[in-house]
Amino acid sequence: MKRMFLPDVEENPQPGPYRDAIQMMQRQGSEYPQIWHLFAYRPEATQHLARFTQEILRGPSPLAPGMRELIAAYTSQRNDCLF
Repeated sequence: MKRMFLPDVEENPQPGPYRDAIQMMQRQGSEYPQIWHLFAYRPEATQHLARFTQEILRGPSPLAPGMRELIAAYTSQRNDCLF
């Protein structure tokens, strides 16, 4: 997996669920969303972003959660961003 553009963020995760998830995925040799590094680096500053994302993708909507995930994946691909 390619390193992030912000190595200080990637190398200094704070204790919490995102650091745990990153370490687990790294041990398994699995890929994971790189934004997790930002969530692990500053959990107090990114909690609102995590809640917002979950509400948009999982909250009440005329679109099913799977369709919203598909739209997000397509948009990421069009932006040359791994999803």
